[in-house]
Amino acid sequence: MNRLKKRSEFLNAARGARAARSAFVLQGLCERPAEAPPRFGFTVTKRTGNSVERNRIRRRLKAAVKEVLPQARGGCDYVLIGRRKALRQPFDRLTRDLSAAIGMIHKTTRSPRHTA
Repeated sequence: MNRLKKRSEFLNAARGARAARSAFVLQGLCERPAEAPPRFGFTVTKRTGNSVERNRIRRRLKAAVKEVLPQARGGCDYVLIGRRKALRQPFDRLTRDLSAAIGMIHKTTRSPRHTA
């Protein structure tokens, strides 16, 4: 799984479509060439809880992304903003919600450009 690391990459993805769920908000933007692998970024604000809770949320979201990675579109950047409910939500529901959110992002975002 490729990661977003720079602040500018997170801000760029924030310009795209949003899909809100009870455990997270997914932001996505498809602007890179379609051959490029999808990239994911994770963020959990301090308002969500202490560092132990924030890291548990981040780990759960990363595991959910690994489950639904085949659905991610090449050339897209995704940012998951974790919420406190991600700690209590059953993992299978978390992955279902993420899968639905990725589908919603793909419907509202234009397809990545193809380079030939």
